[in-house]
Amino acid sequence: MTADLVALAIVWFGAALISLPVILVRALRQVWGCGHRYVSAFGEVLGIPEASTAAPPPAPPQHYSKDGGEPAYEHYLFGQARRDLRLALSRAVTRLRRAEQTAAAKQVGVHDVRFLGYPDGRVEATLALRKDLARVIRQVRPDRLLSPSPERNYARLPANHPDHRAVGSSALDAVYPDARNPFAFAELRAEEGLEPWTVREVWLPGGPAPNHCVDITASFGRKLAALRAHESQIGQMEGLEEFLRGWNSRVAAQAGLPDGSLAEAFQVIDTA
Repeated sequence: MTADLVALAIVWFGAALISLPVILVRALRQVWGCGHRYVSAFGEVLGIPEASTAAPPPAPPQHYSKDGGEPAYEHYLFGQARRDLRLALSRAVTRLRRAEQTAAAKQVGVHDVRFLGYPDGRVEATLALRKDLARVIRQVRPDRLLSPSPERNYARLPANHPDHRAVGSSALDAVYPDARNPFAFAELRAEEGLEPWTVREVWLPGGPAPNHCVDITASFGRKLAALRAHESQIGQMEGLEEFLRGWNSRVAAQAGLPDGSLAEAFQVIDTA
């Protein structure tokens, strides 16, 4: 990449967690003012990928009557605690995931990170998302855009997450025609002063039709450090470096690079 080339990466990072103890303690304190007393039981319930599907914890002691009977306002208290806890968890997860993404970006030299706030697991390729992405494109005015592929890759099922595909589809629509067309989302120009912009090329990783390979042997350590910054996602994953080296070695071998090389594959699209 030359010094005068501006690149924009549009990525989707979910909120599903592998490890939740820190978030859980903070959320419980925020809702009930308690400490670690309920962490063990609730932590077992939350020991699943999606925190949003977890059942609520038992009510704190003060929610029960002094004689050990049922709470006087059982349904209200339990329902309210559940709503408050889920809201606190959601906010805590959001703060943590944004901090992790910011830290990961710094590992690869990126300091301008913008969050659009779309909910995990419910992203759709909508006009609203296209407009938001077109706005960022007009603000940043990149020459190259990196985005998830909108196509299914049946050889790599994890690359087919519906959020990723929705973001990829909207990103391509934002590149063409939205960001370059002065009549698309005309309010971006009229109200925000954002002039149309044409992105020259789009790079799609993870798609079914790669046509370009990049040697990352020298920068592999930075890639690894960036991934490890997502501690809530992969903090308990063993053999991460070995897995990545194996994968990137196979990509390099398929591209005909020398033994010991590591590489990433992309589908590069001319969008000028």
